[in-house]
Amino acid sequence: MQKKISAFEIALSAIACAFSTLFMSLGVLNDFLLATGYVAGCFALMLPLSKGFIVGDVLAYAATVLLTFLFGGIAVPWRVLPFVLFFGLHPLLNHLELRFRWNKILLLAVKVVWFDVTAYLVWRFLFGMTTSFDWVDEYILPVIAVGGSLFFVAYDFCIFRCQRAVDKLIARIDKK
Repeated sequence: MQKKISAFEIALSAIACAFSTLFMSLGVLNDFLLATGYVAGCFALMLPLSKGFIVGDVLAYAATVLLTFLFGGIAVPWRVLPFVLFFGLHPLLNHLELRFRWNKILLLAVKVVWFDVTAYLVWRFLFGMTTSFDWVDEYILPVIAVGGSLFFVAYDFCIFRCQRAVDKLIARIDKK
């Protein structure tokens, strides 16, 4: 028997999609807001997950990607790449980790590798395999493996904390 999607799930997912698309589109169109667009889009996709709406989150993610391409991303598709590969899916994986009580250490290792591969692909396609620092270009794999992994562990911790804050906020809104 299929679970029926509620109006609240549709509304929360639509709000998440709208905010995520707005932030991603602004980020794609403005160099200064690019990283902010990724993170804010990621935060927006936490809204349906706060109520356990996995289908709504996946649909909001897919719609965000499509709408971001329509609202400017088609001209610069490599700028949408980090969101498609990582930032849009990361909150969902964290939610699944908590829901199904997966091994935290093993999943952290998988997420670190996932982030590092995404960082390498972004470096390769977004920056065209060159940066302002010659030593970074020469030693990009160790830089990503060490620096990217350390950054990700801190980022993952922060994202879990942010998800808890979003959960509390939505719980307050839902009760009214």
